Amino acid sequence: MARVVLSLLGMLLPLLAIGAPDLDADATDGAERLAAISRMPKLTLVIDDLGQNAAQDARVLALPGPVTLSILPDTRHATKLAERARAAGKTVMLHLPMAPAGGPYAWHPQLAQAELTRRLDRALTKVPHASGVNNHMGSKMTDQQQPMASLMNELQQRHLFFLDSRTNAATVAAAAAQRIGLASLSRDIFLDDDPSPDAVAAQFRAAVRLARTQGSVVIIGHPHRSTLALLERELPRLPAQGIDWVDIGQMIATRSNRAMAAHGLHGIYR
Repeated sequence: MARVVLSLLGMLLPLLAIGAPDLDADATDGAERLAAISRMPKLTLVIDDLGQNAAQDARVLALPGPVTLSILPDTRHATKLAERARAAGKTVMLHLPMAPAGGPYAWHPQLAQAELTRRLDRALTKVPHASGVNNHMGSKMTDQQQPMASLMNELQQRHLFFLDSRTNAATVAAAAAQRIGLASLSRDIFLDDDPSPDAVAAQFRAAVRLARTQGSVVIIGHPHRSTLALLERELPRLPAQGIDWVDIGQMIATRSNRAMAAHGLHGIYR
């Protein structure tokens, strides 16, 4: 009997070995995949001006990946959208109005520091779960040294990051953030200054090219019909194009607060 059992074991063991998973090989394959992904050009997408239209907001929220939602505080759906975005695992940002934008939350150069801080606090209350802030408009504000230095200090105290939308070529906002080591980024491409479908498609292609050239790209778009149609079509195709669509937090880590060549020299903002 013992001989029969040993004979059967002798036949079964080689078969078991053949069918057993090669854990070392799986681990190696996994590490190689991660290494390949780490070398891929990175793309981050932010959609501004949200909270105004529930249908548009829903389409942005349904985009299949780590889209960042930047929500205007003085909009009807701001708080509800921020709650829904958080529940969906999306990053929420406060889209802070700045001069020449108006309204009860807008930052203007002539306002006292106490009023600027009050407006920031109230805006963050309207947009709960915000991880960071970017400027809405701001061409008459982001070139002001003292208010931008003040804003970056306020954000640092609240553990929030800053994205410079770069609505003014003379902006000092990102430089102010960099000086104090605040987690920050600058926008590279606006998708839809011209919202015509052909123009949006051309800007998206330019963004992909820039990602390949400099290793990463930060895109800002708006909930125009043409923009959303393009994103719904093109975003699922990014992996096949060798582009890694990443959350804005990962992009901050990737760039490590360094300016891209278009915005500074040797990583330092102009």
